[in-house]
Amino acid sequence: MRTGTKVAVGAGAAVVVLGVTAALVGPGLYADWAGRATAEEPTLAATSSAVDPATMTGTWTVGEGSFAGYRVDEVLGGEDVTVTGRTEQVDGAVTLEEGTVTAAEIVVDMASVATDESRRDDYFRSRALHTDTYPTATFTLTEPAEVPAGATAVDLAGDMTIRGVTQPVTVAAQIASDGEGVQVVGSVPVTFADFGVEAPSLGFVTVEDDGAVEFDLRLVPEG
Repeated sequence: MRTGTKVAVGAGAAVVVLGVTAALVGPGLYADWAGRATAEEPTLAATSSAVDPATMTGTWTVGEGSFAGYRVDEVLGGEDVTVTGRTEQVDGAVTLEEGTVTAAEIVVDMASVATDESRRDDYFRSRALHTDTYPTATFTLTEPAEVPAGATAVDLAGDMTIRGVTQPVTVAAQIASDGEGVQVVGSVPVTFADFGVEAPSLGFVTVEDDGAVEFDLRLVPEG
């Protein structure tokens, strides 16, 4: 993360990917792909502890083990299916001053967001998000956010940019110390139409109009 919290992931485009891929390969095979692609929602590590804001002044950068991605629900052949995409290509930084997040920016490499089906991913990148033109998605903090002593949750107001479209969002994040740094996890509800993406309905598969961007950031002191 860079100063400001830029967490952004193209959840919206994934929706189009799912529907078109289903039409090409058929509902049976597609359902198998979707099931295998579902990842657990990001959560704080079981060994984590509440943060002490007094010790956090400075800039924290995104470290190893971080990821971001999308989660989208659909109805496939009358059954509910959830699909997730993930990437570890996340960069950025967060700045804290006397217990307050004063700046943050998280940047996600959209071309590397992947499920376990390459054809779905190819469509996601080329036809839905146009990653050749819009290679990254971002979240940038727009308002300072206080982190009280012993806090495990913080709301981060900022701008999310996906496929060149920027919308204001509030990130409901969980925060904790993981022993070596700070772990920040959470999700951002996304309405696909807000980012210029139409959720498809192809008869046997109907994608919901809303999804979520998810993230798990492992922050370490800069330098």
